[in-house]
Amino acid sequence: MKNTLLSLLVCAIFISCTKARKEILPIPSKEPSEAQLKQIERKYGMFIHFGINTFHDMEWTDGSKPTSSYTPSTIDADQWIKTAKDAGMKYVILITKHHEGFALWDSKYTEYDVATSGNTTNVVEEVAKACKKYNIGLGLYYSLWDRNYNADVENVALDSSYNSYMINQLEELLEITKPYTNIVEFWFDGGWVKENNRWPINEIYQTIKSQEPDCQVGINWTIGLPGNPDYHKVIPEEQQEGYPIRYFPSDFRLGDPFLPKENDPKIFTHNNEEYYMPWESTVCISKRWFYNTQDTVYKPIDELVELYNVATAQDNILILNCPPGRDGKIRSEDIQLLTELKERLNIDS
Repeated sequence: MKNTLLSLLVCAIFISCTKARKEILPIPSKEPSEAQLKQIERKYGMFIHFGINTFHDMEWTDGSKPTSSYTPSTIDADQWIKTAKDAGMKYVILITKHHEGFALWDSKYTEYDVATSGNTTNVVEEVAKACKKYNIGLGLYYSLWDRNYNADVENVALDSSYNSYMINQLEELLEITKPYTNIVEFWFDGGWVKENNRWPINEIYQTIKSQEPDCQVGINWTIGLPGNPDYHKVIPEEQQEGYPIRYFPSDFRLGDPFLPKENDPKIFTHNNEEYYMPWESTVCISKRWFYNTQDTVYKPIDELVELYNVATAQDNILILNCPPGRDGKIRSEDIQLLTELKERLNIDS
């Protein structure tokens, strides 16, 4: 493990500095903030699931797959982002680290990353460069759950060191992308494996917002139940106005792969305050999140048109998952469908 003592020291300094500066929190409101309006206006984006799982025909690996098994023949980030731009999408969300813990950048805090793999390209940096080139928004996905670094999630005593690790990695991601473009969204996942109060949600929010004030922060399975804010899972059909925010502070609601219901509620609560929170739908264009050799059945174009119309109504957002293959390129079938969808919906680039 790289520089464990350095990791703990950096986190201690960060926490001290966080306490000294004014806390950044969402402002209670029944109307969207300016940053939320920008997210709603983006409306349509691409999820990019790519990583070590791509090479194992698995959606979730357990953190034990060797880094040498990650062997893309190229990383054509330019093609990924150009595809999204040509499809009329306004931003992308790149998987930076999924549940297995494999980092798509050279992280000082783990050896389970691209730097020790069969292709050492810093994928996060290449995507950030391409987003700048094509003037498209950059979003980052980061799994709170890490089956390589912190396999024993039941052990509360390990929370502190792992929380420090996460904060340090988020700082790295912010540093890598800063020379190229702003981050418009952080998409967090895997929180359900622990009680919500064991995650350093406030520290995560401060880390991001102190550098990217307009970046929208969302955590999968955002909403709980009255009397049980940590209940998992409350799907959109069950959500009602006033239900508690499970992960506070955060800016929008998630719960993949569900679509919003009719009369989608927008007002949710924390400590008796009300907050506006739009819904972001994340859906696969085919069957799987990651590339899989058996994933050959795509959603018909009529279904995609209906999906788009439902997901983007009511001031909500659609993110359509198009996973690059082992050659480091988005599949030709995805590009064909995205082009046809753009034409059917008359979406502007």
